[in-house]
Amino acid sequence: MSAFAEYPSKTSHLDLPLLFVGQAQKEFFVNQSLSVIDGLMMRSVAGALSAPPQAPQDGECYRIAAPATGAWVGRENQLALAIAGDWHFVRPSRGNLLFDRSLDQFVVFDGAWQRASLPPAATTGTTVDAEARALLAQVIDALAKLGLVATEPA
Repeated sequence: MSAFAEYPSKTSHLDLPLLFVGQAQKEFFVNQSLSVIDGLMMRSVAGALSAPPQAPQDGECYRIAAPATGAWVGRENQLALAIAGDWHFVRPSRGNLLFDRSLDQFVVFDGAWQRASLPPAATTGTTVDAEARALLAQVIDALAKLGLVATEPA
């Protein structure tokens, strides 16, 4: 006799609910999954907040900043997606890249949400070569932080 197969109740990446034979209200679970996919498909968030906004519109998505409060307590670094007046939470995985509209910048997840910072401009002009090399190193580091360039030569 073969062993009983246990299936997970959710998908491994987006925590989308899976359907089972004889399950009641299947349309609820399918609609929830479609709403999550719709909210995350463009890979864009409104911004990072530590507390839920007062009146979110369906489909709004936020990065949860620390320290999270209210309905978001214990959900730091997760994504909060407004669906039908409630929040659906998605745990990001390493390498997730999102556009944060409040920052007008991409952020990448690597245990926490990272964004590249603007390197300082060269100022003195007397040691152009050394300043240029340092500036280029900072640009390369910022691009690597976003996963846009490799961290080691190929």
